[in-house]
Amino acid sequence: MNYEEAVEALSQSELPIHAVREIFDAFKDNNEIVGMVAMNISRKCSVYDKEQGKSDEMVALLRDLSSVSDMGSRWAVAKNHFTPVDILEKLAHDDINLVRALVATNPNTPSSILSKLFSDEKIVRDGLSGNPNTPIKLLQVLANDSDKMVRLRVAENPSTPKEVLSSMIDDEDTNVSKAAEIKLGMRQ
Repeated sequence: MNYEEAVEALSQSELPIHAVREIFDAFKDNNEIVGMVAMNISRKCSVYDKEQGKSDEMVALLRDLSSVSDMGSRWAVAKNHFTPVDILEKLAHDDINLVRALVATNPNTPSSILSKLFSDEKIVRDGLSGNPNTPIKLLQVLANDSDKMVRLRVAENPSTPKEVLSSMIDDEDTNVSKAAEIKLGMRQ
């Protein structure tokens, strides 16, 4: 298979995972193709075939993509809901803050990793605000963040306790206070 054929094949969402794997193996030194492999996998896991994400072949490919030099590919692995916890742990130490931020948003990232990310850069901490696995003590801190979008994500987070939501009803931003009221069942 040549470059053009690989590009064409990867644009097809229904391409079987074993074929995606073959393309990755043949072109793993080509960051453009590697990035297209990562995007093909993202589409498969999020839209087209969620069961495929659970396959051993998919998990093996996610593992391999987590180690490539292409940041976009590691980004796709960090946000993928089928990425194994040990890979999320590895990516939580990635040099690129956006990769770490996406680990912070991944709902499969365990609270132990999320707690470590709280001391990271702002973009990474902000990712914690909407994650349902974020420990309550961190949600309490994020509920008072200076960034209204962080507070809004905390108000919309399904794990935010009622007492934290109650404290957010008087938020200076009307979207935040409205979101807290809706979550508390005070508003529709």
